[in-house]
Amino acid sequence: MRTSLSTLLLAGTATALTVVEHKPFMRKNIDPIVLPGKYTSHMHSFYGSDMLTKDLPTTAQLQKGCPSGENPNDLSVYWAPTLYYVNGNTYTEIYPATFKTYYENIDRAEIPFPKDLFMVAGNASAKSQADVDEKNNMITWWCDGNGPEDRNIRPRAALPLSTCSAHLQAILRFPDCVNPNKVTEYAYAGSKGCPTGMKRMPSLRFSVRYNTRSAIPQGWKGVPPIKLACGEIGVGYCFHGDFINGWYEDAAKEMLKAKGQTFMRIDGAHGNGKTYSKCKAKDQDPTNGTSDYHRSLEMMGQAGHA
Repeated sequence: MRTSLSTLLLAGTATALTVVEHKPFMRKNIDPIVLPGKYTSHMHSFYGSDMLTKDLPTTAQLQKGCPSGENPNDLSVYWAPTLYYVNGNTYTEIYPATFKTYYENIDRAEIPFPKDLFMVAGNASAKSQADVDEKNNMITWWCDGNGPEDRNIRPRAALPLSTCSAHLQAILRFPDCVNPNKVTEYAYAGSKGCPTGMKRMPSLRFSVRYNTRSAIPQGWKGVPPIKLACGEIGVGYCFHGDFINGWYEDAAKEMLKAKGQTFMRIDGAHGNGKTYSKCKAKDQDPTNGTSDYHRSLEMMGQAGHA
């Protein structure tokens, strides 16, 4: 696999990394980290292990599922707010052309991802650039390929003001320090490393390229007719991500061997690190919750606030 210079620049210093691409397997109004046991979340799009319902799973439970990603050793689950094209009262999901999880700075990691680790990155309530911690989470929206590039005339976490010639891309970086004795305690590594009592893990980053050309063939100029499920039309500040570790232990440890090189494929006892599973990931709780945007508002008690 080739890693482009632009990718390395986005990631910072070019250090050891691996990448896993995932297909979406479900859109639903659940968030088992923030709202466990409820169907009252804004809409999310899910990737990874399909052994996920409204209830917070363990790593062992995720490993009983079917992965929608290309590495059979990664049964983690990942999700982000659904992105919509808004045309009047019609909300149409804009599907990612690619959804990739990058694991970076591996040669700086002290431990693999601990069992049952779950994390949230970004601010689902963000309404402005001031609410976005870009220094740590790197959240940025832009048009990849040939642009147009307008981040110098708008907030970097806002959406582009004109049609993308290729894809609309977003990135989001997760905390990379954790208390191994209490995995609910995590943070970003600072210039001096991890806070006292924490150990450094590989740095997880989402990279999402949305196919806006297909969803909005007429394009846009000015405020884009796009909406995240968590925010208002035309803004992207509330982009956030969730992660629950489902890596098999042998592969998670193998990842730490990615030192002194740019890219390493992570193989393990469950297969080649670039092989999609033959099973089909699916919603394990299809009769509950909803995949409909307007119905999700009703279930949140926000009907009429689209």
